[in-house]
Amino acid sequence: MAFDIIMPQMGESIAEATILKWHRSAGESIRKDETLYEISTDKVDAEIPSPAEGVLIEILVPVNTTVPVGTVVARLGKADEKPASPIPAVETVASKTTGETRKSPSLPVASSAGDNSLESRLATKSSPLVRKMAEAHGVDLLSVKGTGYLGRVTKEDMEKHLAEMASSQPAGSSTAAVNIPAGAPNISPTMALPSTPVFASGERIKSEPMSRMRKAISENMIASKRTSAHVYTVFEIDMTHVATLRNRHKSSFEQAYGTKLSYMPFIMAAAIKALRAFPIVNASVDGDSIVYKQDIHLGIAVNLDWGLLVPVIKNADQMNLGGLARGLNDLADRARTKQLKPEEIQGGTFTITNPGVYGDLFGLPIINQPQVAIQGIGGIVKRPAVITAADGTDTIAIRQMMLSSLTFDHRIIDGSVADQFMSVVKRELETSAFGLE
Repeated sequence: MAFDIIMPQMGESIAEATILKWHRSAGESIRKDETLYEISTDKVDAEIPSPAEGVLIEILVPVNTTVPVGTVVARLGKADEKPASPIPAVETVASKTTGETRKSPSLPVASSAGDNSLESRLATKSSPLVRKMAEAHGVDLLSVKGTGYLGRVTKEDMEKHLAEMASSQPAGSSTAAVNIPAGAPNISPTMALPSTPVFASGERIKSEPMSRMRKAISENMIASKRTSAHVYTVFEIDMTHVATLRNRHKSSFEQAYGTKLSYMPFIMAAAIKALRAFPIVNASVDGDSIVYKQDIHLGIAVNLDWGLLVPVIKNADQMNLGGLARGLNDLADRARTKQLKPEEIQGGTFTITNPGVYGDLFGLPIINQPQVAIQGIGGIVKRPAVITAADGTDTIAIRQMMLSSLTFDHRIIDGSVADQFMSVVKRELETSAFGLE
């Protein structure tokens, strides 16, 4: 008997997802746990496996269509089965601001637009992002005309509403009249509007819409720059000691832990030591309060062909070098194969990004909110350096050198603290045995 394939709930805060690709066409067979389709959410891209073996009888949601979780997207059954009676009529809604088309089946009457209570509107007709925007700007969602599914207020609807609010104010008036809670980021949709045309009339261009992940990255980076007072410090670190340790132990390490030993676990271990010494770097800002995180959840930026993800190694401070290496390699591999779960890219307290693998001398990355610092790793290259012996004699030697930056939020981290933090990182990488000897 045919059964429905529904859009899965990929996390508590995820209300909808976009079909990126179908791995089977209608009429083709598939085995249980083989990838059936790929989806994109504002948190993560993922491959969805088939829940059973069978034949894909029909596809109900085409590629590049965004639907709410729980929507029937396809039907699976036996080869000789025909599609069941059609699902309820499909409603097509085009966003006025983006032109994005969304299709979704009508829901039962209990969830229809007739239930217009505030609780219903908040629960079923807006995403957590939209509700947060409304709360930050003191906007009643009932006053916003929604163009989304069943009249749901979308992010584009909220941005348009806020823009209209700003443009309707008398000349010289201040936006301070809008109820913005203390500590909330200043999100003004008018600031995002280009002041000049993006391209000239007649100019040869190719235009394509941003993916959901690209849009999420864009929004998060802009929000971070508006929220945190970004300041930077850069340290030169001699990685010759780490290179020697790695070359000496990489074979036995792989035999013991079943994974390769790169430079990153050493850097992660050094950062963890520094985070223990300076817990303010592992904190967050909540209005006028500083929230000190008691656990260290280390985010490691992973560059993918379709965007950037930051998988999180939870309780990294409880792991030795082997545990860090296994956790890092596992998350990175699953990120590249779209096997990560939403909770595995959430909850980080400090982030490390490694542009040095592409030959970067050093980078000044943007803080990953609500964190207050991020460490950038430059390339490890051989350079001449002055070495001072115990007797004070100076010599020039070829050393494995690395430049590493720390971007920190000056609201709660002073420059002296940031430099002391990096001094611990430098000392650990240049002298620690990391439990290998």
